[in-house]
Amino acid sequence: MNQPIRRLSTLVALLFVLLLGSSTWIQVLGAKDINDRPGNRRTQLESYARERGQILVGGRPIASSTPTDDDLQWQRVYSDPELYSHVTGYNSFTYGPGGGIEYAADGLLSGRDDQLFYDRLTGTIAGREPKGASLELTINPAVQKAADEALGDQRGAVVALDPRTGEILAMVSHPDYDPTPLVSHDASKEKQAWDSLNSDPARPLVNRAISGNLYPPGSVHKIVTAAAAIEDGQWDEDSTIPGPAVLDLPQTEVGLPNSHPGACGPNDEVTLAVAMQDSCNTAFGWLGMELGGDAMREQASKFGFGEELDVPMQVTPSTLPEEMSPAQEAQVGIGQYDVRVTPLQVAMVSAAVANDGVVMKPHLVQSVLGSDLSTLSETKPEQLSTAMEPETSDQLTSMMELVVEQGTGTQAAVPGTSVAGKTGTAEHAEGEAPHAWFTGFAPADNPKIAVAVVVEDGGRAGNEAYGGSVAGPISSAVMQAALR
Repeated sequence: MNQPIRRLSTLVALLFVLLLGSSTWIQVLGAKDINDRPGNRRTQLESYARERGQILVGGRPIASSTPTDDDLQWQRVYSDPELYSHVTGYNSFTYGPGGGIEYAADGLLSGRDDQLFYDRLTGTIAGREPKGASLELTINPAVQKAADEALGDQRGAVVALDPRTGEILAMVSHPDYDPTPLVSHDASKEKQAWDSLNSDPARPLVNRAISGNLYPPGSVHKIVTAAAAIEDGQWDEDSTIPGPAVLDLPQTEVGLPNSHPGACGPNDEVTLAVAMQDSCNTAFGWLGMELGGDAMREQASKFGFGEELDVPMQVTPSTLPEEMSPAQEAQVGIGQYDVRVTPLQVAMVSAAVANDGVVMKPHLVQSVLGSDLSTLSETKPEQLSTAMEPETSDQLTSMMELVVEQGTGTQAAVPGTSVAGKTGTAEHAEGEAPHAWFTGFAPADNPKIAVAVVVEDGGRAGNEAYGGSVAGPISSAVMQAALR
């Protein structure tokens, strides 16, 4: 064989090896990634050939599938669609699974997840039709409904947790939406709904409880500042600290005023407990500068700031700024400047205080059920971190009880039950009404629920909004539903 033919034969053999290698990669090693792509029509058709698992709340399906006569074979149906829209999300043939549990647990619901292998195997042996796993959620339907009704037509979010386990008892984000048109088998209806929802300036598809443009927490962040101060060892609830009408800030001619006229106490001094009760800006601004940025960031991280959480939906991490001047440290001490949080994170702060300083990992899925509704797995409570010593949480509880008993949070009270809480009124943009916040837990002496409420732009109260008067009653309604 002459030289040119040998070279050509070598080239052809090499091309065959490359072709074999690429085919092997696509069909074997890359198959899972290709199958998991939302736009893979073959995978979508395959998933519609079997019944998708149910999403259950209190044993009742809030998302299920019913058989149809068309090519897709199964139609997704949502009961109480708006109430649970940000919990369930949607499973669209055109746009794939999106938002909520439908997206985060798609592998389980569709039946493709590897942990369902034995369930599929036993189902085949038993002659059962293949279908996806069902998920029982931790949501308490009465608490979810109370949160939805109390928030009403106002933009914002409500999150409720069991502080002992991390179970999410309610997750409400307004505006909500109806996922039903997105799962229509009519492509034109799906597109019309998709375009309408995505062009809406109110952003109804955004789950404000865990994501989106995060909020400045305002004075609810004073819980974190107070925890850092007590953990530092220099202060306790009875410590006297400066609380003037206006706090002088270094390196600036602009001072930090209180939200109410005058000083927070006689001789421009106030105890830490009374500063919490009356939400004294100057006292907590002074603490912020005394503690410094590093100490405040460290304390916030112990509460879960910066954590990459999934519940199983991904949660946007809450943050404190990396660099702060002394004036900015004062602002961070009262939850302003560049502090940004999710309502879930704020609920975790209250839950940590309620749980002797221990932060439990929040979760929304209680159990995974097989095709015969037998329990395949259950979520065990998991500790995320220790935010503070129990003695610190005891002091914070006493201080937060004062807030509700005789301070800024009296409208968050629950008849016949002790409530510990903190109000917040957070400035966020010049010329815009402040966000109204409340967070707390009840009963204060035996906590069963921790709540965070944010109402954007003061809700119906607008520029006249305060956290106690706008968000406080919402929290009260949610707590009453949980404790009823």
